[in-house]
Amino acid sequence: VQLQASGGGLVQAGESLRLSCAASGRTSNAYEMGWFRQAPGKGREFVSSITWSGGRTYYIDPVKGRFTISKDNAKNTVYLQMDSLKPEDTAVYSCATRLYSTSAYNYWGQGTQVTVSS
Repeated sequence: VQLQASGGGLVQAGESLRLSCAASGRTSNAYEMGWFRQAPGKGREFVSSITWSGGRTYYIDPVKGRFTISKDNAKNTVYLQMDSLKPEDTAVYSCATRLYSTSAYNYWGQGTQVTVSS
């Protein structure tokens, strides 16, 4: 499985960005796609996820109501729409997928930088 993330950039607080993660390879039976982020000097943090089959979504509390995860199965692509961005959202965002509900996220894409200025 190969993942390609894109869509990061520099925006001002309150603005929006949409991240994309295109998957290729053995994705037909994958269970879930997740977005993670790592801010400077901090560990990697789970942000959101969506199951490939049923579209069930999860969000961490700090992004609920501002971020929306979605998928296009035909394009094997997952999106993270980020609205009302805050400076504390500044981080490198990475996408990852796992093949089973009981497995770890073991396929990762490269990160994309999101910088939110105040």
